[in-house]
Amino acid sequence: MTIAYPSTPPVAAAPSGAPRPRLTFLGTGYLGATYAICFAELGYEVLGFDVDEAKIAKLAGGDVPIHEPGLDELLRKNLSAGRLRFTTSWEDVAEFGDVHFICVGTPQRPDGMAADLSHVESAVTNLAPLLKRKALIAGKSTVPVGTAEWIEQLVRRHTPAELGVEVAWSPEFLQEGVAVEDVLRPNRIIFGVKSEWATGMLYAAHKGVFDLALTEDREVPVVVTDFATAELVKVAANAFLATKISFINAMAEVCEAAGADVTQLARSIGYDARIGNKFLRAGVGFGGGCLPKDIRAFQARAQELGVGEALRFLHEVDLINQRRRQKIVQLSAELLGRGYGPAGPDLAGTRITVLGATFKPNSDDVRDSPALSVVRKLSRSGADVTVYDPEGMDNARNDVDEVTYAKTLTDAVAGADLVCVLTEWEEFRNADPNTLSDLVAGKRVIDGRNCLDQSVWVAAGWEYRGMGKPVVA
Repeated sequence: MTIAYPSTPPVAAAPSGAPRPRLTFLGTGYLGATYAICFAELGYEVLGFDVDEAKIAKLAGGDVPIHEPGLDELLRKNLSAGRLRFTTSWEDVAEFGDVHFICVGTPQRPDGMAADLSHVESAVTNLAPLLKRKALIAGKSTVPVGTAEWIEQLVRRHTPAELGVEVAWSPEFLQEGVAVEDVLRPNRIIFGVKSEWATGMLYAAHKGVFDLALTEDREVPVVVTDFATAELVKVAANAFLATKISFINAMAEVCEAAGADVTQLARSIGYDARIGNKFLRAGVGFGGGCLPKDIRAFQARAQELGVGEALRFLHEVDLINQRRRQKIVQLSAELLGRGYGPAGPDLAGTRITVLGATFKPNSDDVRDSPALSVVRKLSRSGADVTVYDPEGMDNARNDVDEVTYAKTLTDAVAGADLVCVLTEWEEFRNADPNTLSDLVAGKRVIDGRNCLDQSVWVAAGWEYRGMGKPVVA
């Protein structure tokens, strides 16, 4: 059932007796911290929980441990208003909350492609025995289909039946860099529920979102569905986006072989309303904490369900994505006049600057970053690599420590034989190639995101290579 809220809502009173349900967010990483802060901004009493004492101390002190535009100001505002606080105490969480949102990580397991659900299990088994009244445990983490049913079993095992604790699933759809907007003004909300009470509690927990939509004359589509469909919505969406990105990168491979221009190809097919132009920019591929591990976990779960062949295409999607990272190394060898043998190129004695460390701009997230993957490959090939990123330097250093990190763009490119732009930060897109010409040792640039103006860089005397774009002398 799809409902366009605001409309006549289901009603469910908060078990705590509060005018609005009190919300807890279990896990305060990118997902949980953003939701906790934004829902406090919507007027809810919110408690954020994490086992990481240093992270909680930072948040309680008004400092967001991640880079997300607009979040710092909202954090400080709502801490001051008294609507938002943070804790490391499970007892505090159980006593406070009416709706407990699971926002913990579900990383790829080290022994395979499946999702590691140990953090989800820990959240439920630590919270459930401490509950003293009816509550709703609602998942937001991206999980394999069947997880909500499993959590129901855990809840039954750890709470008295007379409490009537229920489970629901309401997946998140945040995009790093615009996550605040995605929480406050979502393009849809999914309620995976089994009862009218759970539907009413989720509505009450999101009423602030619907009220904001009403003041702005918008509607928020809400799909009320079963557990399995709610879980599949997020992984299916991520699989589709990953497929679209890898499709245009596969076309880039064909364009490179045929001498065609993938940017013009993408623009041309994007005019077709059935296809659309979003996620059709060829480049070094996708990364981050979601798409890569989610498509692998989706494949693993499909195998467990006996329908692995239905998602076999996602294996090729993953392979295409990985090949685009190696393509940067191949282009580097080509531009620097180095041979490319079975073990890769020998780039010893070359100085390569990589602009970008995060997997996307307006974030400090380097998880499965294509840029850092390329940095490792270039460094292993013998190159002297210098990295610069506007926001991701600290996280990058923790991930890759064998390279040099520069404090500014100009410091980074000084003396470089080759510059690789691997994250499309505005600072890099707007860089003046004429100014940089005086700083580098060799005017060679690889545009790994097709975000630079090729004609401007070529006119400035640079040897330019894009992804799926013909060489212009």
